[in-house]
Amino acid sequence: MIFGAANDDAVSLDDAIKLIDEVERLQRQVKEYELRIEELDQLAHRDALVDLPNRRSFLANLERLISRAHRYGVQGGVIFVDLDGLKAINDRFGHKAGDEALIEVSKLLVKTVRSSDLVARLAGDEFGILLEQTDELAAWQTALRVIEAVDDCEFCAEGVCLRLSVAVGVAVIEPDDTCSDVLARADKEMYRIKAMGCPNPMR
Repeated sequence: MIFGAANDDAVSLDDAIKLIDEVERLQRQVKEYELRIEELDQLAHRDALVDLPNRRSFLANLERLISRAHRYGVQGGVIFVDLDGLKAINDRFGHKAGDEALIEVSKLLVKTVRSSDLVARLAGDEFGILLEQTDELAAWQTALRVIEAVDDCEFCAEGVCLRLSVAVGVAVIEPDDTCSDVLARADKEMYRIKAMGCPNPMR
């Protein structure tokens, strides 16, 4: 069977079926590429170990919060969280135990904060919590709940129960702040508190 008035433009039924099959194949391939791009985007913005946003994602969200704070006066802040004694856990029990400690802490952080807040793993043993619609007092209250939640958790490695602890630092967004400004203040405050002495997680 032939479609078309002129022989030069005629398309056989077999050709039409092949063309439809090719179009469907290309559509499936495009869909596969789209899914792969989505997967790669997730990998670029999430930490594979603890399944939280990574530093890149955290900074992007902080930038947006700073922009809203400058434009609309929206209050916000950051809690910098440092897990104490991770190296000691890795050295004594291996990196698998250290990874499990990080996963445990990440779950505690998510449970402790509001659903509107963002918890991210910034690097190694460091986490960041992005707080929206909060002032300094409320931010510190959240930080204290984080400390208590981690301090009260039961974490065991190879049958040995360890006490996990964190040091925290809080910074609220101020006029003309940049991401670096906010993180630097939170980091400085965390180290100030850390210098005051923290419980040994290996006791």
